[in-house]
Amino acid sequence: MEWLLNLGYVGLFAGSFIAATVVPFSSDVLLLGMLAAGGNVWLCVLVATLGNWLGGLTSYWLGWLGKWEWIERYMGVKHETLVKHKSKIDRFGSLLALLTWLPVVGDVFAIALGFYKVDFKKAAVLMLIGKGARFVCWALLFIWGKQYF
Repeated sequence: MEWLLNLGYVGLFAGSFIAATVVPFSSDVLLLGMLAAGGNVWLCVLVATLGNWLGGLTSYWLGWLGKWEWIERYMGVKHETLVKHKSKIDRFGSLLALLTWLPVVGDVFAIALGFYKVDFKKAAVLMLIGKGARFVCWALLFIWGKQYF
């Protein structure tokens, strides 16, 4: 991860993008590292949010490309299970995009939103809001906490 920090804002963008896919990586740690290294707080928040959002949209589009037949055949998931999950996705719809910032399950939500063809525009806006709010919270905690260290 140190090599990404050496890349500055480009590294923060790339790391945040990667972290929003199914690759296990922490954009939060990277953001805090950039802030601790003296990066501009609000530029770091903007760059991390955009990278993470675009990574989440990539996961959405990967889900969009998925086919029920593939999931049933290659992953052994029963049709009834897919229907059950679709009813849950339909129940909450694009609001689930607000939760794509969550570790591990956030990526699954992004893929599921695409797979079940949830409205892209609504999901994209709500995903941006959720991911942005997460990085704003981290930045505020950093600003508040650094006075004690």
